[in-house]
Amino acid sequence: MGEFTGVALGFPTALFSFSLLVVAGYWTLVLLGGLGVDLLGAGADADTGAGAGAEDGFAAERLAPLGLGGVPATVALSVLVGLAWFVSLAGSALLDGAAARALVLPVALAAAWAGTRAVVLPLRHVFQDRAETSLRDFVGLPCVIRTGRVGPDFGQAEVTAPDGSSAIVQVRQPAMDVPVAGAAAGAGLTAGSTALIFDLDPDGRFFWVMPHDTAPGLR
Repeated sequence: MGEFTGVALGFPTALFSFSLLVVAGYWTLVLLGGLGVDLLGAGADADTGAGAGAEDGFAAERLAPLGLGGVPATVALSVLVGLAWFVSLAGSALLDGAAARALVLPVALAAAWAGTRAVVLPLRHVFQDRAETSLRDFVGLPCVIRTGRVGPDFGQAEVTAPDGSSAIVQVRQPAMDVPVAGAAAGAGLTAGSTALIFDLDPDGRFFWVMPHDTAPGLR
Protein backbone atom coordinates (compact mmCIF):
# COMPACT_ATOMS: atom_id res chain seq x y z
CA MET A 1 0.00 0.00 0.00
CA GLY A 2 2.87 2.31 0.82
CA GLU A 3 4.49 1.62 -2.55
CA PHE A 4 1.22 2.32 -4.36
CA THR A 5 0.79 5.61 -2.50
CA GLY A 6 4.35 6.59 -3.27
CA VAL A 7 3.89 5.96 -6.98
CA ALA A 8 0.47 7.66 -7.06
CA LEU A 9 1.86 10.76 -5.38
CA GLY A 10 5.13 10.75 -7.29
CA PHE A 11 6.03 12.25 -10.63
CA PRO A 12 4.36 12.09 -13.12
CA THR A 13 1.30 10.25 -11.72
CA ALA A 14 0.68 12.98 -9.17
CA LEU A 15 -0.14 15.34 -12.06
CA PHE A 16 -3.24 13.25 -12.75
CA SER A 17 -4.06 12.04 -9.23
CA PHE A 18 -5.73 15.27 -8.12
CA SER A 19 -7.72 15.47 -11.37
CA LEU A 20 -8.84 11.89 -10.86
CA LEU A 21 -10.08 12.74 -7.35
CA VAL A 22 -12.08 15.64 -8.80
CA VAL A 23 -13.58 13.35 -11.46
CA ALA A 24 -14.43 10.69 -8.88
CA GLY A 25 -16.03 13.29 -6.60
CA TYR A 26 -18.02 14.73 -9.48
CA TRP A 27 -19.52 11.41 -10.55
CA THR A 28 -20.15 10.44 -6.94
CA LEU A 29 -22.29 13.56 -6.55
CA VAL A 30 -24.06 12.71 -9.79
CA LEU A 31 -24.87 9.18 -8.61
CA LEU A 32 -26.06 10.47 -5.25
CA GLY A 33 -28.28 13.04 -6.94
CA GLY A 34 -26.47 15.95 -5.34
CA LEU A 35 -25.50 17.44 -8.68
CA GLY A 36 -27.95 17.89 -11.53
CA VAL A 37 -26.45 16.57 -14.74
CA ASP A 38 -28.27 16.03 -18.01
CA LEU A 39 -25.99 14.07 -20.33
CA LEU A 40 -28.47 14.41 -23.16
CA GLY A 41 -28.73 18.15 -22.70
CA ALA A 42 -24.97 18.43 -22.47
CA GLY A 43 -24.58 16.59 -25.71
CA ALA A 44 -26.93 19.01 -27.38
CA ASP A 45 -25.20 22.01 -25.87
CA ALA A 46 -22.00 21.08 -27.58
CA ASP A 47 -23.64 22.26 -30.80
CA THR A 48 -26.32 24.73 -29.77
CA GLY A 49 -24.81 26.48 -26.76
CA ALA A 50 -28.14 25.96 -25.04
CA GLY A 51 -29.39 25.35 -21.56
CA ALA A 52 -27.85 24.93 -18.18
CA GLY A 53 -25.00 22.90 -19.61
CA ALA A 54 -23.61 25.77 -21.66
CA GLU A 55 -20.28 25.56 -19.85
CA ASP A 56 -20.06 21.87 -20.72
CA GLY A 57 -20.91 22.70 -24.31
CA PHE A 58 -18.17 25.35 -24.42
CA ALA A 59 -15.66 22.82 -23.11
CA ALA A 60 -16.83 20.28 -25.70
CA GLU A 61 -16.13 22.80 -28.45
CA ARG A 62 -12.58 23.16 -27.11
CA LEU A 63 -12.16 19.37 -27.25
CA ALA A 64 -13.48 19.06 -30.81
CA PRO A 65 -10.14 19.99 -32.48
CA LEU A 66 -8.58 17.09 -30.55
CA GLY A 67 -11.09 14.68 -32.05
CA LEU A 68 -12.91 14.32 -28.73
CA GLY A 69 -16.03 16.32 -29.55
CA GLY A 70 -19.54 15.05 -30.13
CA VAL A 71 -20.09 13.84 -26.57
CA PRO A 72 -20.53 15.76 -23.29
CA ALA A 73 -17.20 17.23 -22.17
CA THR A 74 -17.66 15.66 -18.74
CA VAL A 75 -17.61 12.20 -20.32
CA ALA A 76 -14.60 12.86 -22.56
CA LEU A 77 -12.56 14.52 -19.81
CA SER A 78 -13.39 11.79 -17.29
CA VAL A 79 -12.18 9.06 -19.63
CA LEU A 80 -9.10 11.10 -20.58
CA VAL A 81 -8.07 11.71 -16.96
CA GLY A 82 -8.76 8.12 -15.91
CA LEU A 83 -6.68 6.62 -18.73
CA ALA A 84 -3.84 9.11 -18.27
CA TRP A 85 -3.67 8.32 -14.55
CA PHE A 86 -3.72 4.55 -15.09
CA VAL A 87 -1.01 4.55 -17.81
CA SER A 88 1.12 6.94 -15.75
CA LEU A 89 0.74 4.77 -12.65
CA ALA A 90 1.63 1.58 -14.52
CA GLY A 91 4.61 3.17 -16.26
CA SER A 92 5.95 4.68 -13.06
CA ALA A 93 5.65 1.34 -11.26
CA LEU A 94 7.53 -0.50 -14.01
CA LEU A 95 10.31 2.02 -14.59
CA ASP A 96 13.00 3.25 -12.24
CA GLY A 97 14.92 6.48 -12.40
CA ALA A 98 13.87 10.06 -12.96
CA ALA A 99 14.91 10.05 -16.63
CA ALA A 100 12.88 6.96 -17.41
CA ARG A 101 9.81 8.26 -15.55
CA ALA A 102 10.04 11.56 -17.45
CA LEU A 103 9.21 9.56 -20.59
CA VAL A 104 6.06 8.24 -18.94
CA LEU A 105 4.29 11.63 -19.09
CA PRO A 106 4.14 12.03 -22.90
CA VAL A 107 3.37 8.31 -23.31
CA ALA A 108 0.51 8.57 -20.80
CA LEU A 109 -0.92 11.63 -22.54
CA ALA A 110 -0.71 10.02 -25.98
CA ALA A 111 -2.22 6.74 -24.77
CA ALA A 112 -5.01 8.58 -22.93
CA TRP A 113 -5.88 10.60 -26.03
CA ALA A 114 -5.92 7.50 -28.26
CA GLY A 115 -7.98 5.53 -25.76
CA THR A 116 -10.46 8.37 -25.22
CA ARG A 117 -10.89 8.87 -28.95
CA ALA A 118 -11.60 5.14 -29.33
CA VAL A 119 -14.30 5.44 -26.64
CA VAL A 120 -15.76 8.67 -28.03
CA LEU A 121 -16.18 7.52 -31.64
CA PRO A 122 -18.98 4.96 -31.07
CA LEU A 123 -20.66 7.17 -28.46
CA ARG A 124 -20.74 10.21 -30.72
CA HIS A 125 -23.55 8.95 -32.95
CA VAL A 126 -25.61 7.87 -29.94
CA PHE A 127 -25.44 11.29 -28.28
CA GLN A 128 -26.00 13.22 -31.50
CA ASP A 129 -29.05 11.17 -32.50
CA ARG A 130 -30.60 11.50 -29.05
CA ALA A 131 -29.75 15.21 -28.93
CA GLU A 132 -31.50 15.84 -32.25
CA THR A 133 -34.60 14.02 -31.01
CA SER A 134 -34.58 16.13 -27.85
CA LEU A 135 -34.11 19.38 -29.76
CA ARG A 136 -37.15 18.65 -31.90
CA ASP A 137 -39.26 18.99 -28.75
CA PHE A 138 -38.67 22.76 -29.01
CA VAL A 139 -40.34 22.99 -32.43
CA GLY A 140 -43.71 24.71 -32.07
CA LEU A 141 -42.77 26.57 -28.87
CA PRO A 142 -42.57 30.37 -28.50
CA CYS A 143 -39.24 31.96 -27.59
CA VAL A 144 -37.88 35.38 -26.64
CA ILE A 145 -35.09 36.87 -28.78
CA ARG A 146 -31.95 37.69 -26.76
CA THR A 147 -29.76 39.24 -29.47
CA GLY A 148 -30.08 42.62 -31.14
CA ARG A 149 -31.21 41.06 -34.37
CA VAL A 150 -31.98 37.71 -35.96
CA GLY A 151 -31.07 36.90 -39.53
CA PRO A 152 -30.31 33.95 -41.79
CA ASP A 153 -26.87 33.56 -40.19
CA PHE A 154 -27.13 34.90 -36.62
CA GLY A 155 -29.39 34.96 -33.58
CA GLN A 156 -30.08 33.56 -30.12
CA ALA A 157 -33.29 33.16 -28.17
CA GLU A 158 -34.51 31.86 -24.83
CA VAL A 159 -37.08 29.08 -24.94
CA THR A 160 -38.95 27.50 -22.04
CA ALA A 161 -39.59 23.77 -22.24
CA PRO A 162 -42.88 22.20 -21.08
CA ASP A 163 -41.15 21.06 -17.86
CA GLY A 164 -40.36 24.68 -16.97
CA SER A 165 -36.63 24.60 -17.74
CA SER A 166 -35.23 27.31 -20.02
CA ALA A 167 -32.48 27.22 -22.60
CA ILE A 168 -30.60 29.65 -24.82
CA VAL A 169 -30.70 28.30 -28.36
CA GLN A 170 -29.30 29.33 -31.72
CA VAL A 171 -32.04 30.68 -33.99
CA ARG A 172 -32.25 31.95 -37.55
CA GLN A 173 -34.92 33.91 -39.44
CA PRO A 174 -35.32 33.28 -43.17
CA ALA A 175 -34.34 36.13 -45.47
CA MET A 176 -37.28 38.31 -46.43
CA ASP A 177 -37.16 37.04 -50.01
CA VAL A 178 -37.78 33.50 -48.74
CA PRO A 179 -41.54 32.98 -48.31
CA VAL A 180 -42.72 31.57 -44.98
CA ALA A 181 -46.35 30.63 -44.56
CA GLY A 182 -48.12 33.24 -42.44
CA ALA A 183 -45.11 35.55 -42.05
CA ALA A 184 -45.67 39.25 -42.59
CA ALA A 185 -43.43 40.96 -45.08
CA GLY A 186 -40.68 42.95 -43.42
CA ALA A 187 -41.35 41.46 -39.99
CA GLY A 188 -38.02 41.65 -38.17
CA LEU A 189 -36.98 40.20 -34.84
CA THR A 190 -35.03 42.20 -32.26
CA ALA A 191 -34.10 41.77 -28.59
CA GLY A 192 -37.22 41.15 -26.51
CA SER A 193 -39.37 40.12 -29.46
CA THR A 194 -41.47 36.98 -29.18
CA ALA A 195 -40.88 34.47 -31.95
CA LEU A 196 -42.17 31.03 -32.82
CA ILE A 197 -39.84 28.10 -33.47
CA PHE A 198 -41.23 26.39 -36.56
CA ASP A 199 -38.40 24.11 -37.68
CA LEU A 200 -35.02 22.60 -36.75
CA ASP A 201 -31.97 22.50 -38.98
CA PRO A 202 -30.35 19.19 -37.92
CA ASP A 203 -27.08 19.91 -39.74
CA GLY A 204 -26.58 23.45 -38.50
CA ARG A 205 -28.08 22.66 -35.06
CA PHE A 206 -30.20 25.81 -35.03
CA PHE A 207 -33.91 26.62 -35.14
CA TRP A 208 -35.85 28.56 -37.74
CA VAL A 209 -38.11 31.19 -36.18
CA MET A 210 -40.69 33.80 -37.20
CA PRO A 211 -42.61 36.49 -35.32
CA HIS A 212 -45.03 34.74 -32.98
CA ASP A 213 -48.08 36.87 -33.74
CA THR A 214 -47.90 35.93 -37.42
CA ALA A 215 -48.75 32.31 -36.73
CA PRO A 216 -52.11 32.16 -34.92
CA GLY A 217 -53.25 28.78 -33.74
CA LEU A 218 -49.77 27.45 -33.15
CA ARG A 219 -48.54 26.93 -29.57
